[in-house]
Amino acid sequence: MDKNLICITSASNPRIRQVIQLQKKRREREAAGLFTAEGIRLFEEIPEEQLEQVFVSESFLKREDAEIILEKAAGKEVISVKDSVFASMCDTQTPQGILAVVRRRDRTMEEILDLSENPFFMMAENLQDPGNLGTILRTGEGAGITALILSKGTVDMYSPKVIRSTMGSLFRVPFLYIEDMAETVTALRERGVAVYAAHLEGSVPYDQPDYTRPSAILIGNEGNGLTDRSADACTRRVRIPMEGAVESLNAAMSAGIFMYEVHRQRSL
Repeated sequence: MDKNLICITSASNPRIRQVIQLQKKRREREAAGLFTAEGIRLFEEIPEEQLEQVFVSESFLKREDAEIILEKAAGKEVISVKDSVFASMCDTQTPQGILAVVRRRDRTMEEILDLSENPFFMMAENLQDPGNLGTILRTGEGAGITALILSKGTVDMYSPKVIRSTMGSLFRVPFLYIEDMAETVTALRERGVAVYAAHLEGSVPYDQPDYTRPSAILIGNEGNGLTDRSADACTRRVRIPMEGAVESLNAAMSAGIFMYEVHRQRSL
């Protein structure tokens, strides 16, 4: 490992600057087709074919298990940087000493539709909270969703905060950003997928529809809910019953309730 190690001591090095830009800017991530993943656990989750580059701090290299952790980086570029430089590259307050540059895996709608003959899609329109999106993807993996379909106005799945909150699920659960949610809903319905809008004015409770056939659940923005255009395109509006003075639930909580109702019905 040592003979293949590249050492960088300056924060002004172009490679360091690129990582910082990938951390901060969605536009940079989209243009380069790359994103970053911090920490040992996320590093271990990265598919080897997507791993591009690895940065480690000098302190990390002193770990007894450093060589074992870096085994999956064999043949990849591994760069050692001073601890202070490494800290400037990271989005976390207490870096673990390893950061990977990862190749994005962007899918097409046709790829998503070909994943299952009886799909269950989770869909989200204009979600803005990174924690909500990451939690939905992670919960979706547990509930067995086929894929997550997102409007272009939704927070970037490849932002550092979202990546951390997925805890590795983004490497296993297919997801796709689309230009027009209402058009996508219509296209899914034409393919035989029933699309249910999670809505405060839903005509039936969330556990009434039959989700054992091809289905999708659409949830909206944390503050404003779904746009009328997208909700109108759906098969039906459904609601989560509320008691007391509560008007609505957190977006990730709502999505989790729907996803596990689908899982329950499909497990019977």
